[in-house]
Amino acid sequence: MTISVFDIIKKWLKITAIISIIFIASVLAADFYMSLSTRTQLYQNIEALPVQETALVLGTSKYIHRTLNPYYQYRIDAAIKLYKKNKVTHFLLSGDNAHRSYNEPWTMKRDLLEAGIPEENITLDYAGFRTLDSVQRAKEIFDANSLTIVTQKFHCERAVFISNHFDMDTVCLVVPSPTGWANRKIRFREVLARTKAMLDLYIFNVQAKFLGPKEPIDHRSLPIE
Repeated sequence: MTISVFDIIKKWLKITAIISIIFIASVLAADFYMSLSTRTQLYQNIEALPVQETALVLGTSKYIHRTLNPYYQYRIDAAIKLYKKNKVTHFLLSGDNAHRSYNEPWTMKRDLLEAGIPEENITLDYAGFRTLDSVQRAKEIFDANSLTIVTQKFHCERAVFISNHFDMDTVCLVVPSPTGWANRKIRFREVLARTKAMLDLYIFNVQAKFLGPKEPIDHRSLPIE
């Protein structure tokens, strides 16, 4: 019995289609599970948030092509409200510090200082290269096992999921997301990021890029009246 080239191509197309379907189903399942498993730890109303000592504000660029990044501004505005409503006493600002002209933690600190938050109530994490790094370092380096994370909903779910993996006590304040194509594009990327996060945590056991010596946060400072 002779197998034609057409039959071989058809067979491989069928195999490719099956693999593609399994991959897409796995990615969508990971996305759904991450949302479902963290839903009770997300808050959109500041008043309903439990009081925590530390808020972890996840960094992003303040400007995109010289235009103020709304993702950044929403996070900073929410952080200031958290403090003024006595929901947290301290901020851990975590982000990338790629070079002298791009420093996410310091940029956030500057804006919080301008809002009247004392410098002693702010700790900077310059090695928050990824969400996993920011969350794991909060626990391992800064002894912040209980956290209120501040970011957009899609990011909240992944950050809380990672923190749950590290047995941390976390909630997340959901801040607004911009509407339109930009948000849809980021949400699509988030689906892939969640699959990678699960692989990192459960298959490859990926750890934060840098850990180093402990720098416990001093919680003796009090929130403003």
